[in-house]
Amino acid sequence: MGEMKRSPLFSTLLCVLSMALMIPFFSFEKPATAYPAPQQQAETPMATDERLEAPGWWPTKQTASLDDFVGTKECARCHAKIAATQTETPMAIAASLAVDSTALREHDRLLQQAGPYTFTISKDEAARTYTVSDGAHSISEPLGWAFGLGNKGQTYVFQRNGAFYESRMSFFRSLQGLDLTPGHSPKTPPILDQALGQRLDPETVRRCFGCHTTAATTRAGFNPSRLVLGVDCEACHGPGAKHSELMDDEKNAEGRQAILDPRSLGPVAQVDFCGACHRTSYDVFETKTKGVERVRFQPYRLEESRCWGDGDKRLTCIACHDPHQPLNHDSASYDEKCLTCHASSRSQKRTPGHPGKACPVAAKNCVTCHMPQVPLPSMHAPFTDHRIRIVRANSTYPD
Repeated sequence: MGEMKRSPLFSTLLCVLSMALMIPFFSFEKPATAYPAPQQQAETPMATDERLEAPGWWPTKQTASLDDFVGTKECARCHAKIAATQTETPMAIAASLAVDSTALREHDRLLQQAGPYTFTISKDEAARTYTVSDGAHSISEPLGWAFGLGNKGQTYVFQRNGAFYESRMSFFRSLQGLDLTPGHSPKTPPILDQALGQRLDPETVRRCFGCHTTAATTRAGFNPSRLVLGVDCEACHGPGAKHSELMDDEKNAEGRQAILDPRSLGPVAQVDFCGACHRTSYDVFETKTKGVERVRFQPYRLEESRCWGDGDKRLTCIACHDPHQPLNHDSASYDEKCLTCHASSRSQKRTPGHPGKACPVAAKNCVTCHMPQVPLPSMHAPFTDHRIRIVRANSTYPD
């Protein structure tokens, strides 16, 4: 749902993806030694476009050959435990065929009236059909892909006359129905064709599929027939063919050089890494997004925290989230992460390596106070604000 320059699709698709989680704790069942490209060690914040132009792997990079990708089954030969749990994560199911969408399977028919137009999504065994009618005429197209889990919302992409479109209506869990896709103008479209949704330019299509699927665009170009639905191992670690070949030949040092272990990145680069889809600070400034809409861009919000400073490995996305495991919704489980920096009591001595003073209120359920849930009207749901702070009563949203 929106692009980096940026069109509504890339903005909204990132919005739906961030409903699920922040990208996080990268680790394979291998020794910690890794050999990342030197430029990936840089601790200078950068926009995603700049990261993608640099040598080495970065999420959504589109320069590899399709033959360089081997798939999760190949990764599972050595990393069976991680591969098994990763398939259950929100990232792994960030996209599906519309006909397989759980949200759409739960409803035989979804209908929404908006001005003079009636929007309907209906189902049969073979397809999910999206129809827009003005009362006198109607246009129907089979939906192709569903982006987002549907836990908070889900948006649909389809093709018409060879072009890709984003549906004007999205599904929202709290409504159990349809409403305007975030990023779309609330103004009534003047003609039926425009009421269908947003026609997408090729770059927007590549960017959106790049964050919700794996290997959609390679050196040969964009090919939706060959993509892997969802974000799998190679979306983050890079194509694995060379790595797999070298490890099979017991050339371990060279094999580790042929794959990216994001743990090797410094804290700024780690957060930028997740920000390739969830938005870095630079990306947010480029889009000119303002106000509460920024709450869904977790890497940016994290870097706005007072305790972020110049970066600290104890305060990156992967410090709290493991992308190989389903997202943990238990707020108390994050307390130990907070107490890595903060004292658990006023009597505990603060040190340079443990500088945070004790909270005067409690030493548990920290995130419920310091990372508040912020309602996002366009998504009909609240989002956890990753700008860690002391929240004052009746305080305004800190943009």
